[in-house]
Amino acid sequence: MVESTYKLDPRLAADTVSIGEWPLCEVLLMNDSQFPWLILVPKLAGIRELSELSEDQSLQLLAESRLCQKVMMELFSPYKMNVAALGNVVEQLHIHHIARQQNDVAWPAPVWGRQPVQPYDADTLKTRCEQLRLALEKQGDSITFIRKSA
Repeated sequence: MVESTYKLDPRLAADTVSIGEWPLCEVLLMNDSQFPWLILVPKLAGIRELSELSEDQSLQLLAESRLCQKVMMELFSPYKMNVAALGNVVEQLHIHHIARQQNDVAWPAPVWGRQPVQPYDADTLKTRCEQLRLALEKQGDSITFIRKSA
């Protein structure tokens, strides 16, 4: 499913840590400790909109997004999962999965542009990445998760 010309947008690369991949998407952790926040990026060149995916790609994305949400629900017990594909700043198709709590710093507003990003410290980032990798691998009964080392 991966296209050889796929390249992660530099802005996404600068703001995230790649923790692994599924058949269609690269799985990124947003480097903002205020929210558990994963981003799925289809490994396809030049795709900006969900409507540009084939039927098979759309179904695969849905399956991967559902597993992502399931893992985040189990790990973080959010009040609400925010799942969105905006692309107003970064045009490359990417889908945000944010575990929200009623007491988080942005609730109930969107997380974008409300407060400065608070990057993880090195130890917490390493721990969070490993926690997510293990949980995503555990869900691998239906889709194989390929981890990226820390």
